[in-house]
Amino acid sequence: MPRKSGLGRGLDALIGTERPVTGELSYIPVDQIASNPRQPRLNIDKEELAELADSIREVGVLQPLIVTYDEQNDRYTLVAGGRRLLAATQAGLQTVPAIVRQISEQQRLELALIENLQRADLSPLESAEAYRQLADEFGLSHEDVAARVGKSRVAVTNTLRLLKLPEPVKKALAENRISEGHARALLSLHTPEAQNTTLHTILQRELNVRQTEELVQKLLGQFPSRRTKTPPLPEVSAIEDRLRSHLGTKVSLTKRRKGGTILIHFYSEEEFSSLIDKILGEVD
Repeated sequence: MPRKSGLGRGLDALIGTERPVTGELSYIPVDQIASNPRQPRLNIDKEELAELADSIREVGVLQPLIVTYDEQNDRYTLVAGGRRLLAATQAGLQTVPAIVRQISEQQRLELALIENLQRADLSPLESAEAYRQLADEFGLSHEDVAARVGKSRVAVTNTLRLLKLPEPVKKALAENRISEGHARALLSLHTPEAQNTTLHTILQRELNVRQTEELVQKLLGQFPSRRTKTPPLPEVSAIEDRLRSHLGTKVSLTKRRKGGTILIHFYSEEEFSSLIDKILGEVD
Protein backbone atom coordinates (compact mmCIF):
# COMPACT_ATOMS: atom_id res chain seq x y z
CA MET A 1 0.00 0.00 0.00
CA PRO A 2 1.46 3.41 -0.93
CA ARG A 3 2.63 5.67 1.86
CA LYS A 4 0.07 8.28 2.74
CA SER A 5 0.93 11.93 2.37
CA GLY A 6 -1.16 14.98 3.13
CA LEU A 7 -1.69 18.10 1.11
CA GLY A 8 0.55 20.06 3.45
CA ARG A 9 3.58 18.09 2.31
CA GLY A 10 3.03 19.36 -1.22
CA LEU A 11 4.02 17.90 -4.55
CA ASP A 12 7.49 16.85 -3.40
CA ALA A 13 5.96 14.25 -1.09
CA LEU A 14 4.55 12.41 -4.10
CA ILE A 15 7.32 13.17 -6.60
CA GLY A 16 10.07 11.83 -4.40
CA THR A 17 13.72 12.80 -4.47
CA GLU A 18 15.01 10.35 -7.10
CA ARG A 19 17.09 11.80 -9.92
CA PRO A 20 14.89 12.58 -12.97
CA VAL A 21 15.04 10.36 -16.01
CA THR A 22 16.58 13.07 -18.18
CA GLY A 23 18.29 15.27 -15.61
CA GLU A 24 17.36 17.76 -12.94
CA LEU A 25 15.94 20.30 -15.38
CA SER A 26 15.25 20.26 -19.11
CA TYR A 27 13.79 22.72 -21.61
CA ILE A 28 11.18 20.86 -23.66
CA PRO A 29 9.34 22.15 -26.75
CA VAL A 30 5.74 22.92 -25.86
CA ASP A 31 4.50 21.01 -28.93
CA GLN A 32 6.08 17.82 -27.56
CA ILE A 33 4.04 17.88 -24.33
CA ALA A 34 0.62 16.22 -24.36
CA SER A 35 -2.04 17.25 -21.86
CA ASN A 36 -2.59 15.21 -18.72
CA PRO A 37 -5.51 12.79 -19.29
CA ARG A 38 -5.92 12.71 -15.50
CA GLN A 39 -6.26 16.49 -15.20
CA PRO A 40 -9.18 17.16 -12.81
CA ARG A 41 -9.60 20.81 -13.79
CA LEU A 42 -12.10 21.12 -16.64
CA ASN A 43 -12.43 24.90 -16.85
CA ILE A 44 -9.74 27.57 -16.61
CA ASP A 45 -10.60 31.24 -16.12
CA LYS A 46 -9.59 33.12 -19.29
CA GLU A 47 -8.70 36.32 -17.43
CA GLU A 48 -6.47 34.46 -14.95
CA LEU A 49 -4.80 32.65 -17.85
CA ALA A 50 -4.18 35.95 -19.68
CA GLU A 51 -2.65 37.48 -16.54
CA LEU A 52 -0.36 34.47 -16.12
CA ALA A 53 0.65 34.69 -19.80
CA ASP A 54 1.55 38.38 -19.33
CA SER A 55 3.68 37.48 -16.32
CA ILE A 56 5.44 34.72 -18.24
CA ARG A 57 6.23 37.15 -21.08
CA GLU A 58 7.92 39.40 -18.54
CA VAL A 59 9.82 36.96 -16.33
CA GLY A 60 9.39 33.51 -17.90
CA VAL A 61 8.15 30.31 -16.28
CA LEU A 62 9.49 30.47 -12.72
CA GLN A 63 8.40 27.01 -11.59
CA PRO A 64 9.19 24.01 -13.82
CA LEU A 65 6.43 21.78 -15.11
CA ILE A 66 6.44 18.10 -14.21
CA VAL A 67 6.22 15.65 -17.11
CA THR A 68 6.64 11.95 -17.74
CA TYR A 69 8.10 10.42 -20.88
CA ASP A 70 5.92 8.13 -22.99
CA GLU A 71 8.28 5.78 -24.83
CA GLN A 72 5.51 4.25 -26.93
CA ASN A 73 4.49 7.59 -28.45
CA ASP A 74 7.92 9.23 -28.13
CA ARG A 75 6.56 12.34 -26.43
CA TYR A 76 6.06 13.79 -22.99
CA THR A 77 2.84 13.81 -20.98
CA LEU A 78 2.08 16.62 -18.58
CA VAL A 79 1.69 15.67 -14.93
CA ALA A 80 1.52 19.07 -13.19
CA GLY A 81 1.56 22.60 -14.56
CA GLY A 82 -1.36 22.69 -16.96
CA ARG A 83 -2.09 26.40 -16.45
CA ARG A 84 1.60 27.27 -16.87
CA LEU A 85 1.81 25.26 -20.10
CA LEU A 86 -1.28 26.95 -21.57
CA ALA A 87 -0.09 30.39 -20.49
CA ALA A 88 3.42 29.75 -21.86
CA THR A 89 1.90 28.74 -25.20
CA GLN A 90 -0.30 31.83 -25.16
CA ALA A 91 2.77 33.94 -24.37
CA GLY A 92 4.53 32.54 -27.44
CA LEU A 93 7.22 30.46 -25.71
CA GLN A 94 8.70 27.65 -27.78
CA THR A 95 10.12 25.71 -24.82
CA VAL A 96 9.30 25.44 -21.13
CA PRO A 97 11.39 24.28 -18.14
CA ALA A 98 10.33 20.83 -16.99
CA ILE A 99 11.42 18.00 -14.72
CA VAL A 100 10.94 14.50 -16.09
CA ARG A 101 9.75 11.81 -13.66
CA GLN A 102 8.66 8.20 -13.84
CA ILE A 103 5.15 8.41 -12.41
CA SER A 104 2.30 5.92 -12.10
CA GLU A 105 -1.26 6.58 -13.27
CA GLN A 106 -2.38 7.03 -9.67
CA GLN A 107 0.42 9.49 -8.90
CA ARG A 108 -0.43 11.40 -12.09
CA LEU A 109 -3.97 11.98 -10.87
CA GLU A 110 -2.87 12.75 -7.30
CA LEU A 111 -0.29 15.30 -8.44
CA ALA A 112 -2.71 17.08 -10.75
CA LEU A 113 -5.38 17.14 -8.05
CA ILE A 114 -3.04 18.39 -5.33
CA GLU A 115 -1.53 21.08 -7.54
CA ASN A 116 -4.96 22.48 -8.38
CA LEU A 117 -6.05 22.39 -4.75
CA GLN A 118 -2.88 24.23 -3.74
CA ARG A 119 -2.85 26.89 -6.43
CA ALA A 120 -6.43 27.45 -7.59
CA ASP A 121 -9.53 25.86 -6.09
CA LEU A 122 -11.21 23.22 -8.19
CA SER A 123 -14.96 23.47 -8.58
CA PRO A 124 -16.94 21.13 -6.30
CA LEU A 125 -17.81 18.81 -9.20
CA GLU A 126 -14.21 18.73 -10.47
CA SER A 127 -13.04 17.75 -6.99
CA ALA A 128 -15.79 15.15 -6.72
CA GLU A 129 -14.86 13.53 -10.03
CA ALA A 130 -11.17 13.43 -9.06
CA TYR A 131 -12.02 11.86 -5.70
CA ARG A 132 -14.20 9.31 -7.53
CA GLN A 133 -11.31 8.33 -9.79
CA LEU A 134 -9.00 7.87 -6.83
CA ALA A 135 -11.60 5.79 -5.01
CA ASP A 136 -12.98 3.69 -7.87
CA GLU A 137 -10.02 3.24 -10.19
CA PHE A 138 -7.31 2.83 -7.57
CA GLY A 139 -9.30 1.17 -4.81
CA LEU A 140 -8.75 3.89 -2.19
CA SER A 141 -11.15 4.29 0.71
CA HIS A 142 -12.58 7.69 1.56
CA GLU A 143 -10.07 7.85 4.42
CA ASP A 144 -7.21 7.17 2.00
CA VAL A 145 -8.41 9.80 -0.45
CA ALA A 146 -8.76 12.33 2.39
CA ALA A 147 -5.21 11.62 3.55
CA ARG A 148 -3.79 11.98 0.05
CA VAL A 149 -5.38 15.39 -0.60
CA GLY A 150 -5.31 16.82 2.93
CA LYS A 151 -9.06 16.92 3.51
CA SER A 152 -11.26 15.38 6.19
CA ARG A 153 -13.07 12.14 5.43
CA VAL A 154 -16.41 13.92 5.93
CA ALA A 155 -15.46 16.60 3.39
CA VAL A 156 -14.47 13.97 0.81
CA THR A 157 -17.65 11.96 1.37
CA ASN A 158 -19.87 15.04 1.13
CA THR A 159 -18.15 16.19 -2.05
CA LEU A 160 -18.54 12.75 -3.64
CA ARG A 161 -22.27 12.81 -2.91
CA LEU A 162 -22.63 15.72 -5.37
CA LEU A 163 -22.12 13.24 -8.22
CA LYS A 164 -25.46 11.63 -7.30
CA LEU A 165 -27.37 14.78 -8.23
CA PRO A 166 -29.37 14.82 -11.50
CA GLU A 167 -27.77 16.46 -14.52
CA PRO A 168 -29.78 19.75 -14.39
CA VAL A 169 -28.61 20.35 -10.81
CA LYS A 170 -25.00 19.49 -11.64
CA LYS A 171 -25.15 21.80 -14.65
CA ALA A 172 -26.45 24.66 -12.50
CA LEU A 173 -23.66 24.02 -9.99
CA ALA A 174 -20.99 23.88 -12.71
CA GLU A 175 -22.25 27.18 -14.13
CA ASN A 176 -22.24 28.81 -10.66
CA ARG A 177 -25.97 29.45 -10.79
CA ILE A 178 -26.19 27.68 -7.44
CA SER A 179 -23.54 27.09 -4.77
CA GLU A 180 -22.31 23.87 -3.22
CA GLY A 181 -24.49 24.71 -0.20
CA HIS A 182 -27.59 24.76 -2.42
CA ALA A 183 -26.59 21.47 -4.03
CA ARG A 184 -25.98 19.73 -0.71
CA ALA A 185 -29.38 20.87 0.56
CA LEU A 186 -31.01 19.32 -2.53
CA LEU A 187 -29.33 15.99 -1.75
CA SER A 188 -31.76 15.59 1.16
CA LEU A 189 -34.65 15.21 -1.30
CA HIS A 190 -35.24 11.60 -2.25
CA THR A 191 -35.94 11.73 -5.98
CA PRO A 192 -34.36 13.45 -9.00
CA GLU A 193 -37.78 14.88 -9.88
CA ALA A 194 -38.05 16.61 -6.49
CA GLN A 195 -34.48 17.89 -6.77
CA ASN A 196 -35.06 19.31 -10.26
CA THR A 197 -38.35 20.93 -9.28
CA THR A 198 -36.78 22.52 -6.21
CA LEU A 199 -33.85 23.72 -8.33
CA HIS A 200 -36.33 25.58 -10.54
CA THR A 201 -37.82 27.22 -7.43
CA ILE A 202 -34.37 28.21 -6.14
CA LEU A 203 -33.45 29.88 -9.41
CA GLN A 204 -36.82 31.51 -9.92
CA ARG A 205 -36.98 32.96 -6.41
CA GLU A 206 -33.21 33.54 -6.11
CA LEU A 207 -33.13 31.71 -2.77
CA ASN A 208 -29.97 31.75 -0.65
CA VAL A 209 -28.63 28.61 1.02
CA ARG A 210 -30.49 29.12 4.31
CA GLN A 211 -33.78 29.71 2.48
CA THR A 212 -33.14 26.61 0.38
CA GLU A 213 -32.53 24.50 3.48
CA GLU A 214 -35.80 25.75 4.99
CA LEU A 215 -37.67 24.96 1.75
CA VAL A 216 -36.23 21.44 1.67
CA GLN A 217 -37.25 20.90 5.31
CA LYS A 218 -40.82 21.91 4.47
CA LEU A 219 -40.86 19.55 1.48
CA LEU A 220 -39.70 16.74 3.76
CA GLY A 221 -42.45 17.52 6.27
CA GLN A 222 -40.09 19.08 8.80
CA PHE A 223 -42.15 22.21 9.39
CA PRO A 224 -40.50 24.96 11.43
CA SER A 225 -42.18 26.72 14.29
CA ARG A 226 -44.95 29.15 13.32
CA ARG A 227 -43.35 31.81 15.47
CA THR A 228 -41.67 34.61 13.55
CA LYS A 229 -37.95 34.03 13.57
CA THR A 230 -35.61 36.92 14.21
CA PRO A 231 -32.52 37.08 12.01
CA PRO A 232 -29.49 35.45 13.65
CA LEU A 233 -26.88 37.75 15.16
CA PRO A 234 -23.75 38.20 13.03
CA GLU A 235 -21.58 36.49 15.67
CA VAL A 236 -23.94 33.50 15.71
CA SER A 237 -23.79 33.20 11.92
CA ALA A 238 -19.99 33.42 12.06
CA ILE A 239 -19.83 30.58 14.59
CA GLU A 240 -22.21 28.49 12.45
CA ASP A 241 -19.96 29.03 9.44
CA ARG A 242 -16.88 27.96 11.41
CA LEU A 243 -18.63 24.82 12.65
CA ARG A 244 -19.90 23.97 9.16
CA SER A 245 -16.39 24.37 7.76
CA HIS A 246 -14.81 22.27 10.50
CA LEU A 247 -17.37 19.47 10.53
CA GLY A 248 -18.18 19.52 6.83
CA THR A 249 -21.94 19.51 7.31
CA LYS A 250 -24.88 21.80 8.12
CA VAL A 251 -24.85 23.17 11.70
CA SER A 252 -27.51 25.37 13.29
CA LEU A 253 -26.82 27.35 16.48
CA THR A 254 -29.56 28.78 18.69
CA LYS A 255 -28.59 30.99 21.62
CA ARG A 256 -31.05 31.94 24.37
CA ARG A 257 -30.75 34.02 27.50
CA LYS A 258 -29.50 30.96 29.32
CA GLY A 259 -27.87 28.29 27.20
CA GLY A 260 -29.00 27.19 23.76
CA THR A 261 -28.68 24.35 21.27
CA ILE A 262 -26.31 23.24 18.51
CA LEU A 263 -28.01 21.14 15.82
CA ILE A 264 -25.66 19.05 13.64
CA HIS A 265 -27.07 17.40 10.52
CA PHE A 266 -25.82 14.18 8.90
CA TYR A 267 -27.02 12.40 5.76
CA SER A 268 -25.57 8.88 5.94
CA GLU A 269 -24.33 6.34 8.47
CA GLU A 270 -20.76 6.89 7.28
CA GLU A 271 -21.06 10.62 7.77
CA PHE A 272 -22.58 10.04 11.22
CA SER A 273 -19.59 7.90 12.25
CA SER A 274 -17.16 10.47 10.88
CA LEU A 275 -18.85 13.28 12.80
CA ILE A 276 -18.72 11.31 16.05
CA ASP A 277 -15.00 10.62 15.51
CA LYS A 278 -14.34 14.29 14.79
CA ILE A 279 -16.34 15.58 17.76
CA LEU A 280 -14.64 13.13 20.14
CA GLY A 281 -11.23 13.95 18.73
CA GLU A 282 -10.57 10.40 17.58
CA VAL A 283 -9.31 11.43 14.15
CA ASP A 284 -6.22 13.40 13.15
